[in-house]
This record gives sequence, structure tokens and C-alpha cells, in this order.
Amino acid sequence: MNLQGQRDLLLLTEVERDGAVTQRSLATKLGVALGLTNLYLKRLARKGYIKITTIPSHRVRYLVTPQGFAEKSRLTYLYMEYSLSHYRDMRARLREALSHAARNGVKRVIIYGTGELAEMAYLSLREMHMILVGFVDDGQQESFLSYPVWSSKVLGEWEFDAVLLADLEQTARHRAMLGQQHVPDEKILVLGPSV
Repeated sequence: MNLQGQRDLLLLTEVERDGAVTQRSLATKLGVALGLTNLYLKRLARKGYIKITTIPSHRVRYLVTPQGFAEKSRLTYLYMEYSLSHYRDMRARLREALSHAARNGVKRVIIYGTGELAEMAYLSLREMHMILVGFVDDGQQESFLSYPVWSSKVLGEWEFDAVLLADLEQTARHRAMLGQQHVPDEKILVLGPSV
């Protein structure tokens, strides 16, 4: 699904939810300028997906047309297909990274992070018959997937072969934290850029 399709889906969804939504609010949700949002809405109106009315004269109201509902259904299907494809791709990349580690003798793994990537990493570990030692995260979360979440300070007390960094946005910070806990670089599995 291309970027334009994602924008159209977001606009149709928001207009369906609240026909009195402001262009400023839509611009914030899209992450684009107000003028560009105006152009996107006019394009949807030209294609017959929405109607733009003024009630009273200084207020604008949007209505999704039957053609717009059909387009929204089509875009929703494409978005789900795209998301599932992306999910399968991420699972394949995780299996590849873990297979490489397993060939090098890694069996007992700590997952560092508690987001969606950690969830996928956990599924991949289970699938590959590797052992989860525990979840580590220095946030405020107490449990994840029914497992307790530990602070990185416990790493010195645990036996493990590798720590899998499962947070792409915090890789550098987590890596520095592992360094403070004396975890050698060869025991750190990085899925994203290893900055």
C-alpha cells in the first residue's frame, strides 16, 4: 500500500468518525501542512469519496459518500494485507537472526524490550526451541506476556548466552546500559542498526 493510499484511508476514517472534524486536526494526524490537507480533501471530493458542505456559512462539514465507503473498505483490505506482509517479513528476519545465533551455540536468551518487536521475538524463540531467560526493560512495566519484567541490574545474576535488543528506537541507549552491566558485545543481538 502506498503512502497516498494510507493518507486516503486515514482521512476517510476520520471524516466518517466526525464529519465536523477540522482541517487543522486532520493535518496534525497526517503530519502534514494545513494547506496540503486541504488539497487532499479536495482530491477526495473530486473523486466522489466525500462531500464538503458548509453549515452554517463559516463551518465545514464532511460526509463520506457510498463510493467513499467502498473505497475505504478497499483501502482497509489493502492496509491489512500490507500489515500482515510486513509482520511475516519481520518474523522471517527474526528467525534468520536467531538461527544464526543458534548455529553459534546460543540457546538461553534474554529479550531486552517490551514492545511489539519483543512479542515477535518471544514467538520466534518459542518456535525455535530456544530458552527465554527473562524480559528486561528499565521502564516502569512490571509484566509482559505474563512474565515479570526485570531491571537490567539483574543481568549479573543470570546465566545467558545472549541479550536480544527488541526495541529499534532505543538500541543505542540499551546497548550502553548493557555495557554498564558488563555484558560483552558478542553476547548482544541487535536487530536494527548497531550504531
